[in-house]
Amino acid sequence: MFATFRTLVTAVAAASLAVPAIAQTASHVGHSVAEQSVRNVVLVHGAFADGAGWRGVYDELTSRGYRVTIVQNPLTSLADDVAATKRAIARQDGPVILVGHSWGGTVITESGDDPQVAGLVYVSALSPDAGETTAQQYQGFTTPPEFVLDIQGDGFGFIQADKFKAGFAADATDRDAAFMRDAQVPIAMSAFETKLEHAAWRSKPSWAVIATEDKAFDLRMLRAMAARIGARVTEVPASHAVFMTQPKVVADTIDQAAQSISSGTSR
Repeated sequence: MFATFRTLVTAVAAASLAVPAIAQTASHVGHSVAEQSVRNVVLVHGAFADGAGWRGVYDELTSRGYRVTIVQNPLTSLADDVAATKRAIARQDGPVILVGHSWGGTVITESGDDPQVAGLVYVSALSPDAGETTAQQYQGFTTPPEFVLDIQGDGFGFIQADKFKAGFAADATDRDAAFMRDAQVPIAMSAFETKLEHAAWRSKPSWAVIATEDKAFDLRMLRAMAARIGARVTEVPASHAVFMTQPKVVADTIDQAAQSISSGTSR
């Protein structure tokens, strides 16, 4: 069936218990790992995509001397995606900048409590609090009409094919958007109903890249989430596929995060 994401998450949120947001700590507390130079970056993709979209960011960062690892999320549950991300973190040889796009923001929020993670970068990404579901983040906001989901009978969702470019990758070339559309990785929609146990942004410094032409989220929602977590924000005119279409902007933000943590100016 076809449904706007707003319609779906409203129903999900109404069925769940409201969880009051806990007041944000006055300042982010650094971990001892952050005293070291940060040269490791782990990139976490979101729903409907895979890690290949990070290629431009990967090329930018590796050319600057970073060691970059790209997670391939199964998108079968929050727990499965967190496990995949933690496996990637465990392979690093030092402190890590953990980066998430879209749904990947939920994943890094949950998995970023790992002591090896020194900082978080949210790329047009979700950032629930502990005790909240991802679906609850949409309450009070209106997802643009261009973003329409095609929910299958088994509970997995795709972006409706004829809406994909407008809703996900409006600033990509027709050829790139068509490839992403046809290479979609569906997500188990039940993942959006899962309550988080951890909120790494409460103890780790955070940065956010906000795509101002994003049609997967209400722009007000992106700004509100970034403000709540105390992120240092970079805004760029781009679609939801900003992780692919604006790799230099995303890489620059990750670079800034790493340098800030390494120099001790993030706290």
